[in-house]
Amino acid sequence: MELDFGITDLSGTFSAMDVTVALSLAFVTSLVVAWTYRATHRNISYSQSYVHTLIILGMLIALIMLVVGSNIARAFALVGALSVVRFRNAVKETRDVGFIFLVMALGMACGTRFYALAGIATVLICLVILLMHRFNWFALQVQRQVVKVQVPADGHDHGPALDDVLLRHTDEHELISTESVRAGSLLELAYTARLKKNVRPAQLVSALREVTAGQKVAVLTGYDQTDL
Repeated sequence: MELDFGITDLSGTFSAMDVTVALSLAFVTSLVVAWTYRATHRNISYSQSYVHTLIILGMLIALIMLVVGSNIARAFALVGALSVVRFRNAVKETRDVGFIFLVMALGMACGTRFYALAGIATVLICLVILLMHRFNWFALQVQRQVVKVQVPADGHDHGPALDDVLLRHTDEHELISTESVRAGSLLELAYTARLKKNVRPAQLVSALREVTAGQKVAVLTGYDQTDL
């Protein structure tokens, strides 16, 4: 019995033009998504590497869909191969996950040769994202602050004095955490608060420092859009 050591080329299921069109469209649609992400990004931790990854991921998913095609065995083999991959990077913002799924869906559409679907979906979804950013949809108009105060851990209850200052400078406040810092020599208290209209953060900091023996006081404004 002779063994066949010949190389079998299975690329005949799609032409070179199919590959070129699918990958090119995946690149263009992912590029539009990446541009939309960059144009609507608000936080301080913008990552160029993440944007590059969006483009690479869109093209990679298109390539995977071309390889898998309608072959169930290849699909299960691919799932098994990818299941060993572990990603340790934490996603800093929930909308970043949405962009990842978006380029994956567009890559799948391109790889399965639903070219019109990929193009229309790219335009419509990116237009919705731009509209949400432009008109600031669903924004909460009441701005809140996080106030962090460090006080000596000398057994004295500093809570009433801090509450008195916060009552005079804020419309509402709430203690959310108490933490020991500097090897137990200080306590750090964190509050959520809403400053009164005529009160500036610097005024609150000065008033709090008067009752904290000069320890550190921080007022974080717009913390919902800042990576803490």
